Amino acid sequence: MKKLLILIPLYFSISIVASGQAIKPTLGLNFSDVKSADDVVNGSGSWQIGLSMEFGKKMYVEPGIFFMSRSYAFENGASQGLSLSDPKFKGIRIPVSLGAYIIGNEESTFAWRGFVGPSAFLYTDTGDINPDELNSPAWGVFAGTGLNIWILFVDLSYEWSVNDISPAFAQIDFGRTNGFFAQTGFRLKF
Repeated sequence: MKKLLILIPLYFSISIVASGQAIKPTLGLNFSDVKSADDVVNGSGSWQIGLSMEFGKKMYVEPGIFFMSRSYAFENGASQGLSLSDPKFKGIRIPVSLGAYIIGNEESTFAWRGFVGPSAFLYTDTGDINPDELNSPAWGVFAGTGLNIWILFVDLSYEWSVNDISPAFAQIDFGRTNGFFAQTGFRLKF
């Protein structure tokens, strides 16, 4: 019975991987800003590394998992109780892209894509910040575009926050926490 409980999830995992159109190991950069009524936290360049899988032909779904860092520079602080001093966060970002090929398709040597989707960011390291001061997961929605050139790809996307980064920020509204992502990697087709 124990073997069966292990083999069934393993079978489904292998089936999902085998049916994938492309596995995409990825490296990238991200820049994030947070703005509230009285505070400005400017994003610094940070990194990400991860993997995603593209399923579909002309239209596709692409779930991914990325380990990434986010760095900020705290400009001014009028909010009471805000304890940020150039925070640096690390965590896991889980985006799910819903996309379509605008030019070409998944088998073309050159293809242009557009995509949108939701994402979640789970904090794994909050540096000097008390993790209880942060809302985890941090939910977001994003839109972007990408180019496939042979086995290489480049994606550019912009993300808007859906929830506040922290209850310490008094007035962060949807769209006030944002991030720019630039990613590149290989498309390994199966």
